[in-house]
Amino acid sequence: MIFSRLPRPQPTLRLRLTLVYGALFMIAGLALLGVTYLLFNQQLNQYFESRFTPEPGKINRMVLRHNGVVLSGEEAKEFLAQQETELRGVAVTSLITQGTVALVIVGAAAVTFGWVVAGRVLTPLHQVTATARRIAAAPMAERGLHERISLDGPNDEVKELADTFDTMVERLDQSFDGQRRFVANASHELRTPLTLNRALVELAMHRRTATPDVKELGESLLEINARHERLISGLLLLAKSEQHIADRSPVDLADVVTHVVAHTSSDAFEAKVTLYEVAEPAPTTGDALLLERLVHNLVENGIRYNVDDGTGWVRVVSRTVSGGKAEVEVSNTGPSVPPYDVPLLFKPFHRHGAERTVTGRSAGLGLSIVRSVALAHGGDVRARPREGGGLVVIAALPRPRA
Repeated sequence: MIFSRLPRPQPTLRLRLTLVYGALFMIAGLALLGVTYLLFNQQLNQYFESRFTPEPGKINRMVLRHNGVVLSGEEAKEFLAQQETELRGVAVTSLITQGTVALVIVGAAAVTFGWVVAGRVLTPLHQVTATARRIAAAPMAERGLHERISLDGPNDEVKELADTFDTMVERLDQSFDGQRRFVANASHELRTPLTLNRALVELAMHRRTATPDVKELGESLLEINARHERLISGLLLLAKSEQHIADRSPVDLADVVTHVVAHTSSDAFEAKVTLYEVAEPAPTTGDALLLERLVHNLVENGIRYNVDDGTGWVRVVSRTVSGGKAEVEVSNTGPSVPPYDVPLLFKPFHRHGAERTVTGRSAGLGLSIVRSVALAHGGDVRARPREGGGLVVIAALPRPRA
């Protein structure tokens, strides 16, 4: 039987600093108490020796009166030695006991003060950590890169760390922004030659002198050109969906589902797939065109990756759930999807199955656009394999604030 070791809880930096500070204070206090004892003992010895030891060449005679009894000579010396021993014991006991109690009390106060001071010193680090967590918790990493720490204070090591972090985040933000601009600009530039290619191919196909071979070749070229156009449109839409949605308007996902089902029914009929619609009210806010593209891509994906024996179906549901979420769920029959392959379906240019040829109808951006649109609206997308084959995809969006 194998027992797994549970990770031991690690003390925080604030606690470690407090413990180190308290330990150093206690060590210094004990050293001070020891030095005080040695100095006191030395001073006490010097006092008794200087008072009761006769000077060279002189005879010191002692005469004492104690409780009406006169003591002299050796009896007086013994009495003084006894008094010295008792005084030394009382002084040492008082010094060690009371000094130790005082040291413990002052040490506890010092540890408390050290805990407060350590918290104040580590406050800038907490600010750095909080900003890093907000960036990491953003729906997409590049969405939170606009945040900065902007730490105020002296130019110490903590401020240097915060400024370095701000510089790194700024460069990452510029890199992601430049990448999005490049994709959008490149997609725009590629649209013109594709449109020109389509016009030239159609012109050559419709000539009177066009042979059947030319027409067949033209059909193949038009199909390839159409796929490239879909790819460019998908890239443009992906670049747009990755931007922050500033202007939001009320949208009911039930209306979007009804509209999309009506426009994709012909595609479903051609693919011998039955469409089922359950449009319950699901209010949200956002860009209506992007939300329509989200639902359209989900339905289109369910139709495309389905069975072709006439028994396939796609079910589209809009609803509201507890927690203030509006959901669209699209489930379909189809080939089995391994659970480990589900996260890869939302990656750009990833296509499940054998559809990887250049003439394929899918550009591999459908679910990537779905994910980007959902994240841009403050929502999320999750998927799971359906028992018996197919997929269940749920897009959850926040409901409008009252």
